[in-house]
Amino acid sequence: MLQPRPCLSLCVTGHRGTNQGFNANKPAVEATLAGLFEAIGLLVDTEAATLGPVAPVRLLSLLADGTDQMAMTIAQQRGWTLAAPLPFGRALNSAINARPATRADAEVLLQGALPQDPACAADAATLAGWYEAVELFELADRDSAIAGEYLAVVGAPANESRTHAFRASTSAQVALAGRVMIEQADLMIAVWDGESTDLVGGTGHTVACALDQGCAVLRIDPAAPERWHILHAPEALAASFRPGMFIEDRDATLSRIVRSALRPGEGGALHQGAAGLAREKWYARSSLLWHGYRRIEALFGGEKRPFRSLVNRYETPDAIATGSGAPLLAAARALPGGDPAIPDRIEREVLGRFAWTDGISARLSDAYRGGMTVSFVLSAFAIVGGIAYEPFADVNAKWMFACAELALLLGIVAITWLGSRRRWHKRWFETRRVAEYLRHAPIMLLLGAARPPGRWPKGTGTSWPEYYALHLLRAQGLPRVAMTQSYLRGVLETLLAPHVSGQRDYHVSKARRLHTVHHRLDKLSERLFLLAVLSVSTYLAFALASGLGYLPHEELHGAAKIFSFLGVMFPTFGAALAGIRYFGDFERFAGISEVTAGRLEAVDARIRLLQSAPDHLLTYAQVTELAHAADDIVVSEIESWQAVFGGKHFTVPV
Repeated sequence: MLQPRPCLSLCVTGHRGTNQGFNANKPAVEATLAGLFEAIGLLVDTEAATLGPVAPVRLLSLLADGTDQMAMTIAQQRGWTLAAPLPFGRALNSAINARPATRADAEVLLQGALPQDPACAADAATLAGWYEAVELFELADRDSAIAGEYLAVVGAPANESRTHAFRASTSAQVALAGRVMIEQADLMIAVWDGESTDLVGGTGHTVACALDQGCAVLRIDPAAPERWHILHAPEALAASFRPGMFIEDRDATLSRIVRSALRPGEGGALHQGAAGLAREKWYARSSLLWHGYRRIEALFGGEKRPFRSLVNRYETPDAIATGSGAPLLAAARALPGGDPAIPDRIEREVLGRFAWTDGISARLSDAYRGGMTVSFVLSAFAIVGGIAYEPFADVNAKWMFACAELALLLGIVAITWLGSRRRWHKRWFETRRVAEYLRHAPIMLLLGAARPPGRWPKGTGTSWPEYYALHLLRAQGLPRVAMTQSYLRGVLETLLAPHVSGQRDYHVSKARRLHTVHHRLDKLSERLFLLAVLSVSTYLAFALASGLGYLPHEELHGAAKIFSFLGVMFPTFGAALAGIRYFGDFERFAGISEVTAGRLEAVDARIRLLQSAPDHLLTYAQVTELAHAADDIVVSEIESWQAVFGGKHFTVPV
């Protein structure tokens, strides 16, 4: 599996060409943007010299006139990749942004043609040129309703109620497109006078949303563009324009942002970790040596055939497209008006890597958890075997039992050494995180949605899995598709609903099984402890009977060794089971799955409600909100899961 090429992704927002401040200083703003892009390009080249090949810088904008088109032109000249999430379908977007003076021209634009008015036609032609030059992603789900409002406004500009309704609708769509852009970006560049953040969809509002999502913002004041500065949090907006507020080394800060976007904080671990993943040896099935943990689940989890074979055969990267991934790919390719390139990329780049990391992680999980389980069992046998000579042999044969005990102890040492040496614990964590991020990724890719870089979780000890997944998914790009109601319904019903309900059912079953394992291990440990108490009590009763003359002393002496052995054996095996129960943390894992299942059930209920809605009420915002909710649940589960096993390193079971 080749590692993904890191890609720095920028987005731009700013004043339109009609803004007086922007127009008054347009050459200086352009020069500042060009200088910044030059500096960013040099920083990326510097990182590439260390990391190896990196993807071209990616710039996203909404293609509005003014700042957006200025920045896209500079980026195009540099050979960067360009992408544009439009707030509307291309025809409506052109009609709104070309600003026709008459209803007739507006209707012509909505039909995809050029109007008679030269200035209006020139603006529409400029946009048409950009549509062909960029990755175009169109939020066309509300076009029909907004087009009606638009024509009503063009035909009666003095009607305040119609104008207000139209502005509210368009502002919401622009804000939504801005969110898509922010989700894809490591840094926002904003040409903004700092006047207001209240206008939904406006530059200030977009800046505030970016900061809220953890995306740094490089702000350029059009009145003094050479004095650009970088904002890091929403709170910076409250004091961002006080004199002397920005005293940081802005060049060093920009360099740090570029560097951290292209590699995790621990240096070149993105490449080291990904290279290590590529070197992992693939096994077609699980190893019989490491089935201990899963055998405990089978024995105590209420299975009808607890002694059945537990050998897992892993789905190979080459087979997943025609195996478990076939329904997903079929549904993706059947989406009306979909981009055929995205399902192909999902098959080629995502599903294969998911199968690869899922299989590797499953085997490492067996090795780590199974190895520790075996060590607990061996430790119990070592203790019991070490004293077994007393009831079953004489002292002259003790050396044989001592040899057996030593062999068992050396087996524990060997397992512990091997587990630590081969990093079973960390490698399992790392590969499982990658696999879980990729499990839900196809739905997000088909919706053009992503987890913002500032909202990825922090791993325990390493962050390369998060960067690996982020850059892999970013490399697939936005789908070249118009988000229509029929497309959204297809995603909702054939992809998102089955995925969420399937994951919910899995966690419900897992929680039930793990609760059963915990309860039965607990009960068996208690019974072994009670047997120990009973054996010691019985011996003491016999001793009392012997002391009172009811039992010959010779018989008590013969029984003493048996009772001593039982008094050690029962609590030792009880302690081993308690150790397995503690290490496996079945109860807490069951609780995590219960919470996860409950949250997925809530999302599933929302999906069912949305499925019952008529098509004209189905929106991109609603569907992506549900996709993000499911994605958040996945990430939350990973964080909870890491909290349980993060501190349980491979060690001797003492």
